[in-house]
Amino acid sequence: MEERQMPKAHKVVFNNRKSGMVTGVLDVISFDLNEILLETEQGLLTVKGTDLHVNRLNLEKGEVDLAGTVDSFVYSGVNQTMHHEDGFFAKLFK
Repeated sequence: MEERQMPKAHKVVFNNRKSGMVTGVLDVISFDLNEILLETEQGLLTVKGTDLHVNRLNLEKGEVDLAGTVDSFVYSGVNQTMHHEDGFFAKLFK
């Protein structure tokens, strides 16, 4: 019988569309003032808005604190991640 691997916990909490936290983050793929792309346990998460910032990043715990005005959260598939490519921060700190 085939065992299914359960994904780790993933949570998105935002206060008044201005600040919040995302857990279950595997990597930050890209970010700018209008869009942040995160690889999460539940697939790719695109956060769109204005004046967006990554305030705190802890990939060991899988946590990211975000700030700015959030207009949308969009998931792209479940676990359709880009493991064959390094993420933004992996490339930055090589």
